[in-house]
This record gives sequence, structure tokens and C-alpha cells, in this order.
Amino acid sequence: MQREESNLIEKVKNSDQTAFHQLFSDFYDILFRFVFYRVQDRDLAEDITQETFLRVWNNRKTLIPNKSFFSLIARIATNLCYDHFRHMDVRKRNEKNIPNFGKSHFDNPTTLNQANMLEEKIRKLVNEKLPDRCKYIFILSRIEGLSNSEIAGKLNISIRTVENQIYRALKILKKYLKNYL
Repeated sequence: MQREESNLIEKVKNSDQTAFHQLFSDFYDILFRFVFYRVQDRDLAEDITQETFLRVWNNRKTLIPNKSFFSLIARIATNLCYDHFRHMDVRKRNEKNIPNFGKSHFDNPTTLNQANMLEEKIRKLVNEKLPDRCKYIFILSRIEGLSNSEIAGKLNISIRTVENQIYRALKILKKYLKNYL
């Protein structure tokens, strides 16, 4: 078995996916049980086991064929378990320092629906009521998030023109959205 394992490791070192699949098939179950015993959580054990094999593949060039493969993956998995437990300890210690944000007004389906309707109304107004140049500048500013100077540079116009067009767009939108404000 050791000779066959060494041959497979040598092939994996040379990026042979079939050999890697064979090692994965041979060792997955035993490694999963090894990890599950430590973490006592099936999903976490599954994640750590898969991460272990992923790390083996990503570092395959450093494999040493005459070393025990199980020793290697057990060491990687153990370190991943330790990392997980350290992370959980840090979270637990700092839990009281993390602000507890209450419910968002968007958690309410009615509010979320109203916000979606308002967004659709604004989109429709922008497309139907704003003049083309004004619409384009407004979209660059409010949708794409460009600064006034970026818009001016992109369109080869003055910053003051950009400001005037955005002001004009907002004035038109306010006129049609006065019932929402």
C-alpha cells in the first residue's frame, strides 16, 4: 500500500488529476471522521475536509512521495480545526463589542415594496421626463456614481454645466415626486 501511495503522490506532484482523485477517494472518509471527531459538526467537518484536499492540490509541488499521505492531511486538517477554534474564540471574546444593529426598515415587506415602487417611479420619470443631456448627466452622477469633475472630463464640458444639469434633473424629479416627499 505504501508503494502505491508513494506512486500516487508522485503523480499528484506532477499535476495528475486522476491520481489526486484516487487519493481523495481513498482518504476522504477517514479524514472526514478524523475532523468530525474534533469539531462535532458535520457541515464544518465537510468544509475542513474539502479545504484540506484543496490545499494539498494547491501545494502539490511541495509533496514528498515517501511520506505518509494521511499524516500530511491530518496535520493540515488539525491546523484548520485550530484556526476555526481560534476564530470562534476571537468572535466570542469580541461579541459584546460588536454593535447590535436593530431591524432595518427594509425588513418590513410593505416598506420594501414601497421603496421598490418609488425606485421604479423615479426610473420611469428619468427616462420619460428628463431631456436627453440632462438624463445622461443625471445617470452618470446618481447611478454610476461619477463625481461632477469626472462627468465634466468625460463629456468635455464645464463642472458648472454638470452642476446645472443635475440641479435641473432634481428640480424636475421633485415636481413629479411631491406626493412621495
